[in-house]
Amino acid sequence: MYFSETRGNDGEHLARIRFADALLSPMASHGGIYSPEPMPPIPAGFLESHLDSSYKELAYALLQHVGVDIEDAVLRRALERYDRFDDPANPVPVSHYRDGIYIVELYHGPTRAFKDMALQPFGVILSTLAQTLERQFLILTATSGDTGPAALETFRNQPNVRVACLYPAGGTSDVQRLQMVTESAPNLKVIGIDGNFDDAQSALKTLLSSQRFKAELAALGISLSAANSVNFGRIVFQMLYQFQAYLELVRQGVIELGDKPVLHIPSGNFGNALGAYYARGLGLPIERIVIASNANNVLTEWINTGRYDLSKRELIATTSPAMDILKSSNVERILFDLFGAARTAELMAQLDQHGVYQLDAGEHERVREIFAADFCADDEGEAYIREAFARGSLIDPHTATCFKTCAAAEFAERVNLVYSTAEWTKFAPVVDHAINGNPPADDLASLRAVATRADIDIPSIIGELFERPITHDGVIAKTDIEAEILAFLRA
Repeated sequence: MYFSETRGNDGEHLARIRFADALLSPMASHGGIYSPEPMPPIPAGFLESHLDSSYKELAYALLQHVGVDIEDAVLRRALERYDRFDDPANPVPVSHYRDGIYIVELYHGPTRAFKDMALQPFGVILSTLAQTLERQFLILTATSGDTGPAALETFRNQPNVRVACLYPAGGTSDVQRLQMVTESAPNLKVIGIDGNFDDAQSALKTLLSSQRFKAELAALGISLSAANSVNFGRIVFQMLYQFQAYLELVRQGVIELGDKPVLHIPSGNFGNALGAYYARGLGLPIERIVIASNANNVLTEWINTGRYDLSKRELIATTSPAMDILKSSNVERILFDLFGAARTAELMAQLDQHGVYQLDAGEHERVREIFAADFCADDEGEAYIREAFARGSLIDPHTATCFKTCAAAEFAERVNLVYSTAEWTKFAPVVDHAINGNPPADDLASLRAVATRADIDIPSIIGELFERPITHDGVIAKTDIEAEILAFLRA
């Protein structure tokens, strides 16, 4: 499996690398990232041959097929992390919602959100590579709420790895924040910043590309990598569960092999949707990939008009905060895959310099052949949460945005897969307000109110968060991030 640079080569970075190198050093020339070269389509009969496979067997076969250069024993040990999910035999259950709509439940891992699907095995692989190379690594991560807890959980006490996690103060749910700030492992540092997720992600990219920062780390004997989806080590694992969800529909008799469902994916940084895009490219039958956004609907505008415009936008705080993102990093990989490095560099330069770019008519048509999009306002999302509860399902506000896209007339006669990215417990105040009408409260009060109404218990993995001591309580200015990280490493 080989990777090329999305914006071309500057003579300093390697122009073509293997998977392990892309995992260890994700940033490329001119501020770009590494993107996979065309992967071979799955052979005829592949899907049929895996109808009876476990998730780990299917995942291993796909990783072998695309050619990740990771030792067999390491790969199998990484995939064993799925044994920590609610049902190791089926870590990605697919449930029936109503006629024509099925829900892919991606939140059954240790931090109750879809990022566990990628970061659980990712952590094993990266830590093992660091030990094999006898190198120390700093793993940077910026989070809008779910990546941070999942990265901290997978790297906790892992040898040869330290993690600095940036989160926007006030920009996550209480549960997400507690999952981070109560971490006590000595190799983890959680940093609240006075800003939003785009600020955190921008700081991460700046540090990953900074020769001065890398020199400071080198003086400490430390190399630099990232756990965000700029790192393709995340994306490759997000590609795998697309196949599992499809095969689950076949196993349940909903579709036959070769039928093409429509995927509805709540999107912020576009990593989950990118995994579906690559799965489609490998030959998984997918009709359309539908992007559901909240009021920060820059992706809706891009897909529907070809215009990516940040020039007059301010980030809006919504009830689906993990999607409160304007600059979606993984769109760059779509541009590269469809239009090549030169055009990608041109478009990204326009976005960096002017805050906007416009695809030409032919380019926009190619995007529309694959993607569709709509956005869901907060009040609409709460209405979908109420409807789901009446049907016996508890859904979180990010999942709710997909029911808006499912309502489009063009998908009425299709089989629709909704990707549920987080358990309701991560956003209990929104769910409580939707189904009980209670005014916004602290997360614990809302958890209790929802659990009482639904006659269920609060999962212990969530309830115990409120008993843990807070070990990372600082919030700093964006300008102090580098100094804060270096102080952590020197301590």
